[in-house]
Amino acid sequence: MVNTLIIDDSVMARNIIRDFLEEEGSFRIIGEAGDGEEGIQKILSLNPDLVTLDIEMPKKNGLEVIEAVMKETSVPIVVITNHDTAKTAYEAALRGALEFYSKDIFTSSLSPEKSREIYETLKRISGIKARKAKAASANPSLSNKIEKRKIHAIVIASSTGGPKALSTFFSILPGDFPVPIVIVQHNSSGFDKGFAQWLDVYTDLKIKLAEDGESLKSGTVYIAQTGRHLELNSKEGKGFVFCYNNDEPENNQKPSADVLFRTAAESLNSSVISVVLTGMGSDGALGTRKIKEMGGITLAQDEESSLIYGMPKAAVETGCVDMVLPLDRIAVELIGLVK
Repeated sequence: MVNTLIIDDSVMARNIIRDFLEEEGSFRIIGEAGDGEEGIQKILSLNPDLVTLDIEMPKKNGLEVIEAVMKETSVPIVVITNHDTAKTAYEAALRGALEFYSKDIFTSSLSPEKSREIYETLKRISGIKARKAKAASANPSLSNKIEKRKIHAIVIASSTGGPKALSTFFSILPGDFPVPIVIVQHNSSGFDKGFAQWLDVYTDLKIKLAEDGESLKSGTVYIAQTGRHLELNSKEGKGFVFCYNNDEPENNQKPSADVLFRTAAESLNSSVISVVLTGMGSDGALGTRKIKEMGGITLAQDEESSLIYGMPKAAVETGCVDMVLPLDRIAVELIGLVK
């Protein structure tokens, strides 16, 4: 059983979350708190396996709760908040929250498939005592000799720990970086627009949600929208164009990085670079293999700088990764590869 603590100033919200979790049968609610100060006290005294946390609360808000708790313990925290606090939810990720959801998805219209996805994510998160990732500037643990070539796009996969990693990555990457970047960040919350707005603070590059039929342009960072797979295809007269499909989830994800990587490999061949960052699961591994098969360049974040070394590890285990690097070295390496 996953011993869970619910922190929210709304009694109705606490009841909805409690009913949702107890219905599955794997979650035991061991306590509730109606404000931030009470929440901190109960986290430290009850030592839960999982905490659900609201952002806007009296006495101490969710960000203050996370900061206070993370000084004492690495309890897995999932933010459940309103859409109008989406940008704040990403700030919570910088402070140590592992996932976040919008309150409005927990309704009677929530599909069984979506419910299962949330349950599985929460169960996997509950087993994580997230360590503080180190951004060490060590030598790469794996580095193949890479032949320089024209690069048309960089595709990135990230999940748990991804927002924090991406904020660091774009803080290092220069504002005149010439190659378009396409990101699949696993995002079950529907906060994709808020994510793009939040990430925009960390870079002078243009950041936007990828749109169906849109052509790839330099100096732009594209974010895959929630709930659909993003493809990157070649189209005569238009160059490289985004296309969304509504196929079944891959690796329990939609969008899936494997879909983006696979289509990018087929369209761009050797002129694409893939990067797999921190996250649970194995999304991006098969796509990494495909990019390597088509002659592209493949990178993965190293274990030491990953909050969760799941996706990068799966990519490395394919034997198709050219370079395994600390997070801060990835941006530096990409700058050299596109010059």
